Amino acid sequence: MKTKLSFPGALAAALIALAPLHGADGPYHFIKEIPVGGDGGWDYLTVDSAAHRLYLSHGNVVVAVDTTTDAVVGQIEDTPGVHGIAIAPKLGRGFVSNGKGNNVSVVDLATLKTLSKIDTGRNPDWIMYEGGQNEVYTFNGGSNSSTVIAADSGKVVATIDLGGKPETAMADPSLGRIFDNIEDKNEVVVIDTKAHTVLNHWSIMPNAAASGMAIDLAHKRLILGCADSNTMALMDYTTGKVVSTVPIGAGVDASSFDPGTQLAFCSSGGSGTVTIAHEDSPDKLTVVQTLTTEPRARTMTLDPATHKIYLASAKYLAAAAPAGGGAKGRPQMVPGSFKVLVYGMGK
Repeated sequence: MKTKLSFPGALAAALIALAPLHGADGPYHFIKEIPVGGDGGWDYLTVDSAAHRLYLSHGNVVVAVDTTTDAVVGQIEDTPGVHGIAIAPKLGRGFVSNGKGNNVSVVDLATLKTLSKIDTGRNPDWIMYEGGQNEVYTFNGGSNSSTVIAADSGKVVATIDLGGKPETAMADPSLGRIFDNIEDKNEVVVIDTKAHTVLNHWSIMPNAAASGMAIDLAHKRLILGCADSNTMALMDYTTGKVVSTVPIGAGVDASSFDPGTQLAFCSSGGSGTVTIAHEDSPDKLTVVQTLTTEPRARTMTLDPATHKIYLASAKYLAAAAPAGGGAKGRPQMVPGSFKVLVYGMGK
């Protein structure tokens, strides 16, 4: 089946044709760093294209960045062990998963003030807004479950047993389905958003330990970033079959898909790279660039309006070997060095 490209897609295809496969050169290049500072680790990034905002989980706060000025404009306080933020645009609210609090913060996006907190399962990690039912889903890594929250009332309406450790999830409201990576079972589970039940368990083997997920709604495809197999897998989510696989770097955590360019992205912190693949057809991926970023820059998000990708990163001190010999310890983050790396096809 042939895919009709929009103008941005045609532009990307032209750039891709000039790029050596699997090389360092290609359509994407480094644009700038956005200094953030502060202490603590990080997890997910979320773009709100319409509001020109980028939200970053960082330690026990969520940092808000204006994507038109690339400046920090505020932060959401008291989000212990924050993992991510989901946006409910019509409500003007954000929902923050607090891994150490076992709850979700409901936030007024105009003021960045917390309105309330809602109890969830243990260690809520990935969080998403599902517009078809106007609900928020948390995927709880500590209890292998999903907590479903009514976005308008803030009431918990269901708890779904997922049968394994959940990672990133994506929704297709037209089908009333949510798809979630179960990392320790090497499978994708399918959730019925009306019944709040698991309908299917789909194996992703020989790909393994999928963490990142992105969705191509037009062609009914999932893009899976699989850490143990170092692969990007393309899954037909009408059948649950993996239709294409390409190699990626080590330590993948996040995946993105740009419908305007038909490009899929997997960010790998172990190798300090982003693998960029073109969806040539709904059943074929072709790697067009291995973009060098920075070691440990593992989480990423994409702004489909500008085609820019954003990765969280920081500077680290060299790890010292133990006095008695053996493997080096984990390197320490340089205080105040937290930042965002920006890459794109334009200036």
